[in-house]
Amino acid sequence: MKVLVTGATGFIGRHLIPELLQAEHAVTVIIRDVERVKQFLWSEHVGLIVADIHKLEDCWLRQIGEQDALMHLAWPDLPNYQELVHVEKNLPADYAFLKKIVEQGVEQILVTGTCFEYGNQSGVLNENSPTMPNNPYALAKDSLRKYLQALQQDYPFVLQWARLFYMYGEGQNSNSLLAQLNDAISSEKSIFNMSGGEQLRDYLPVDIVAKYLLGLVECQDCNGVVNVCSGQPISVRRLVERYLEQRNVKIILNLGYYPYADYEPMAFWGDQQKLQNLLKRNNSVEN
Repeated sequence: MKVLVTGATGFIGRHLIPELLQAEHAVTVIIRDVERVKQFLWSEHVGLIVADIHKLEDCWLRQIGEQDALMHLAWPDLPNYQELVHVEKNLPADYAFLKKIVEQGVEQILVTGTCFEYGNQSGVLNENSPTMPNNPYALAKDSLRKYLQALQQDYPFVLQWARLFYMYGEGQNSNSLLAQLNDAISSEKSIFNMSGGEQLRDYLPVDIVAKYLLGLVECQDCNGVVNVCSGQPISVRRLVERYLEQRNVKIILNLGYYPYADYEPMAFWGDQQKLQNLLKRNNSVEN
């Protein structure tokens, strides 16, 4: 397949590109910063289009050429979920870009969504659960999905909405939980400040997420929303404790230092059944 990718140097993208190349797909990435992409060994094995996807210009749109699929991972201004820029700027700009890609004849679009689209619903969540976004980032993502589904009425393209849950691994945002824990370990701190840790979440290593996304894009006629998740709830406290055990590090957890987020329920996780059924059908990776 010829696969176009945005967000290639981001948290997921840096893990996804090697998976695509190993599977012998022809990869082209749209990037804003050439110097940043040079730090990755795979940069010499992909096509490069230097552009800002939120500034549509014929000079770089013509470079896209024929592509079998777009994997759209890019989204700016994270992890500031409460900022109105997601609705006021990123949503219309993203839709304009994706519509242009569809108009140019790309027949398969994979977009990464977010579990925050489910809002404050608790328990196990599947793709048929209603969306109830309660922050601007989630609202923008959920609205983008609906815009693209409406666009399918005029253009016969496959839309794969990969609804991501929680991830960890190399390249994660420095403000994320395990990244902060890594910093505390590196700094040889004796105490780590965190929330009460009783909230239940659904976590996956980012390299597994990359394999799942590869499996989805290779399932070229699989249309609709798919939870990309482990299907297994774990408390945040247990996640941290398990990580410390794996690192063989002792550190005191200062539980309750931070309040629980008001835009998340205390306990929610994803239903993985649809994901696994699609991967089995495509003889792809399972976990």
